[in-house]
Amino acid sequence: MPLPKEWVQFSPDPRPLAGGDTWHVFLSYRSVNRAWVLNLYDVLTERGYKVFLDQLVLKPGDELNDQLETALRASQSGVLIWSAKAKDSNWVKNKEYPALERLADKKPGFVFVPLRLDDCELPLFAEGRVYVDFSSYPDGPNGGELLRLLYALAGKQLDRAALDFATAQDQIAKDQGAKVAAALRNKDGDRILTLFQEGGIAWRTSSALGCKAAQGLINLGRNDDALAVLAQHEQAFPNSIRPKQLLALALAKRGRPDDLATAQEILGLLYEKQERDPETLGIYARTWMDRYKVSHDRSDLEQSRDLYAEAFAHAPDDYYTGINAAAKSVFLGGDENLARAATLAAAVQTIVGTEPVQNPKASLEDNYWATATVGEVFLIQRKYTDAARLYAAAVKAARALDGAHASTWTQASALMAELNPSDAERAAIRTAFEK
Repeated sequence: MPLPKEWVQFSPDPRPLAGGDTWHVFLSYRSVNRAWVLNLYDVLTERGYKVFLDQLVLKPGDELNDQLETALRASQSGVLIWSAKAKDSNWVKNKEYPALERLADKKPGFVFVPLRLDDCELPLFAEGRVYVDFSSYPDGPNGGELLRLLYALAGKQLDRAALDFATAQDQIAKDQGAKVAAALRNKDGDRILTLFQEGGIAWRTSSALGCKAAQGLINLGRNDDALAVLAQHEQAFPNSIRPKQLLALALAKRGRPDDLATAQEILGLLYEKQERDPETLGIYARTWMDRYKVSHDRSDLEQSRDLYAEAFAHAPDDYYTGINAAAKSVFLGGDENLARAATLAAAVQTIVGTEPVQNPKASLEDNYWATATVGEVFLIQRKYTDAARLYAAAVKAARALDGAHASTWTQASALMAELNPSDAERAAIRTAFEK
């Protein structure tokens, strides 16, 4: 889908490539932020930018290979995507940042723009630079900040008309995102569909809002509606990975006979194309677990566990893949796998803590899953009273998420079948899900 004309008229064109440069912009990011970054990639390429986006998963400690170093030196600008998920990355601190900083100092005309994705405090190395703050856009770039980024890459200041438009777009994008979130909290899937159908500039600038709507419908258990939204949305944003991920997830959750095979085909293709961010790996792993429930083939369960573990190894701050790798290790059974489950659960606990998560800047579903994960860690540790307390807190704080509650209870039931709690301990866990 072409960018809205109303938006394009206020955005500057890319600077002409000169001096042997091949790329307008080099995107530096951690793989855990890949889904967000791909939304940015879509917008930049639609606007005429030649964007270097690494197609391989980068691991902390890797050396900049020849391809990456050559691409960076042949880039007109560099964007460093910063978030809480990147703050402990030695790769970002010790490799990519110094390379970008050197180019900013030595290469005439090179523009270096730090970009913040959440409210994580910027590191010292970025404090001296003007940065673009996308902390209000966790689902993908949108609003006036996107326009400000383009002006920064073009080396220009916003004029008055562009500044007024950017300010207005910030409000519109935030309002639309809030409306989707409110509809989800109110269990109003019809309202989410209406918002999607009404659309507007904020819905056509990037795939972020459409994906937020589809995710909300999935969380409400309205998978057919989510699939209808995604079929339309994927046509509008064919290069974005997030609609493909959600399409596979909705198919897997709907569970018709051919849906699992279709979902695995989508995800297997992404995997073979090296799209191995935690979200893709996590959904792919989930489909192997669904397959195991039908086949009872232990190798399918091992494949599920190994994909979750692969994702967690690449992004050790991603609690979702970590807790699922732990749970699948419990299902595999045996002393070695149970010991691995305990190690993984302990690692997850260092991320999510031991109490309900109530981040006021996080979405309803993010707080729910974080709190439910604390409960699952306690369950794997056989601390059943604590597990029941955390599960109850998660449900109470997010009563609208029926689909999420059902999924969590199914997982808890399967774990208890392996862990063998007493009848009273099992009843306490079950009571936590009664609203």
